[in-house]
Amino acid sequence: MVKAPKNIAVIGATGSIGTQTLEIIDSHPELYRVTVMAAGSKVDKLIELARHHRPSLAVIADVTKYNALRDALEPLGIETAAGEHALCDAVCRDDVDMVVTATVGYSGLAPTIAAIKSGKDIALANKETLVVAGKYITSLLEKSNSQIYPVDSEHSAIYQCLEGEKRENVKKLIITASGGPFRTWTADRIAKATASDALRHPNWSMGAKITIDSATMMNKAFEIIEAKWLFGFEADEIEAVVHPQSIVHSMVEFNDGAIKAQLGLPDMKLPIAYALGEGKRLKGAEKPLSITDFATLTFERPDAGRFPCLSLAHEALTRGGNSACVINAANEIAVAEFLAGNIGFNDIYKIIEKTLSEITFIENPDYQDFVTTNNEARVFASSLC
Repeated sequence: MVKAPKNIAVIGATGSIGTQTLEIIDSHPELYRVTVMAAGSKVDKLIELARHHRPSLAVIADVTKYNALRDALEPLGIETAAGEHALCDAVCRDDVDMVVTATVGYSGLAPTIAAIKSGKDIALANKETLVVAGKYITSLLEKSNSQIYPVDSEHSAIYQCLEGEKRENVKKLIITASGGPFRTWTADRIAKATASDALRHPNWSMGAKITIDSATMMNKAFEIIEAKWLFGFEADEIEAVVHPQSIVHSMVEFNDGAIKAQLGLPDMKLPIAYALGEGKRLKGAEKPLSITDFATLTFERPDAGRFPCLSLAHEALTRGGNSACVINAANEIAVAEFLAGNIGFNDIYKIIEKTLSEITFIENPDYQDFVTTNNEARVFASSLC
């Protein structure tokens, strides 16, 4: 009997991770089929992709773009919908086996929750879901048939290194960081950095928001938080190390002193394919790595003095509750304002720190608490800008 291709919903289809996911699906039609595609506001790009991949349903989160989506795709027999509720409904459809959450920021939380409650497997590229609501998401997973497969290169690397190992033998998770564009800059020079400076990432091609998060090292703070919830380790068992070449994607240290590492070129197709394959490897997912081309691999301790956002990971995990939700919301506002040229680079951390000190702490938040916290933190952070 021939096994039918796995039906995939790609949420955030027009972004970097989304488009690379679609390329992998395109190259393995015998294994995967896109049944749902969704985007935030890039309706023209969504229409282009839908025309090529012919999903059953295309969803645009921005309701003002719905008419353009409908007029272009419904004559082709493709269903269309708009809005957050439509997005949550889409991931629960019977013709969806796995949801790839490739959106950036808080917007990934609601559809991920809907997918878990519906028992769908998830290829998680939206780190903010576990940053904002890690404990809550973990509790939902305990009651669901859903499995989460990490897409972030760092968490995919850890996932691969932990394969076949016993939890009691693991001493530490080591998450690597490129150091971003300001790794060698002095504190004074960093303080004067512009958005254009921060967007010049030395190794990775990413969207603007995550590139700024790399420059502040906030992305590494978020990855530490995400690793805690993905793998069940405590904050003092997870650390970050700067690795400028971005060849070692992360490592696991064991009690006997051994360290396992996953190496690869800075290309997201391998971790995406590994998640789609649920831990099975797809041939040709990434360009091969030639070790001789990278004879020197270096590692450094991150400088929390120049990159204070990194310290927010352990602060959020120590405080618990809705703290990480506040940090994420304030960061999204501050990064947007920095990209718009309204605040300085160092103001990003200051706004986050001030917002965290002012928003009401909730020790055991439910979903509505996260919604309220997110809204309040955004309003307060915006007032600081």
